[in-house]
Amino acid sequence: MTNPSRPTALIAEDEPLLAAALAAELARAWPELRIAATVGDGTSAVEQALKLRPDVLFFDIRMPGMSGLEAAAELADAWDESAAPFPALVFVTAYEQYAVQAFDAQALDYLVKPVQPDRLKRCVEKLRAAPSIRADRPAPGALLDDTARQLQQLMAALQPGAAAASPAQPRLRQLPVSPTGNGGQVIRMVPLADVLFLQAADKYVRVVTATGDHLLRTPLKDLLPQLDPHAFWQIHRSTAVRADAIDTVQRDEAGKLSLTVRGSGERLAVSRVYGYLFRAL
Repeated sequence: MTNPSRPTALIAEDEPLLAAALAAELARAWPELRIAATVGDGTSAVEQALKLRPDVLFFDIRMPGMSGLEAAAELADAWDESAAPFPALVFVTAYEQYAVQAFDAQALDYLVKPVQPDRLKRCVEKLRAAPSIRADRPAPGALLDDTARQLQQLMAALQPGAAAASPAQPRLRQLPVSPTGNGGQVIRMVPLADVLFLQAADKYVRVVTATGDHLLRTPLKDLLPQLDPHAFWQIHRSTAVRADAIDTVQRDEAGKLSLTVRGSGERLAVSRVYGYLFRAL
């Protein structure tokens, strides 16, 4: 649990030697900091962060399964700020310079592998003044909403192909799908205008129309850059909806958003990271 006199941190890094090296450098740069846990994948990072509620998170960007960015977004969704402020986030990355510029633009701190002592020292100085550690913490919700907005913009900037994207780049107009239950023997071309929403399903995408479900053999994260972002809104790590098909948006007592689309009886969860789309609620 958070201890104001001795801040805690969680390290999520899938390479044990790099995790140990970061912990050793932190011990020198910030002796008061206690490493509450070290994990090797995004799912464990979310689980342990919710359990331990550390003051600082060091998340490797690339981890097995859920990436560091995805883990941070999922954690923001599940975090209860009435129990503790959302942790300060530091991403550890080996990305090229364009990605580092994206981190700078969102004011989220980062460390480039291999971590250099001087750079870590500057990072620690910034963390010591972080709202999650200061005694004069902001009101519940304010810090988390700001972090969620920064994460959304960072995820968009680091999306595959984002650096080379052009407004004139051709967008998909239809999808080659297999109707569920036919074993992939028939391929049907479904116009995007007929698609209500897209939902990740393992290595496939579930393509939902008013007339039925289909499967697309493309991961959602690879499909999204090929879609018009004004026509299809990502509302969750695993879901994108056709914007003009949205029927109702609802906020529950816990403040979580969900929506329905015309032509489907399903209610879809809206991640906190994408809540800005419905700011008026």
